[in-house]
Amino acid sequence: MRHSEFWQRMEAALGSAYASSWARQQAITALDGRTPVEALEAGVDPQRVWRAVHAALDLPARER
Repeated sequence: MRHSEFWQRMEAALGSAYASSWARQQAITALDGRTPVEALEAGVDPQRVWRAVHAALDLPARER
């Protein structure tokens, strides 16, 4: 997954206005306590970040 696809999925799940804000504020245990933005900046694979976000938001399986 590319970063652009990650952000497309974030916007689809949370809306374009809220996705970026949420990703900068929500620390996720599965990302070692980092926010999605911090994890991406640290080089974590966007697919792994998306899976952690997906679980944190309890999104439907079809959006995995």
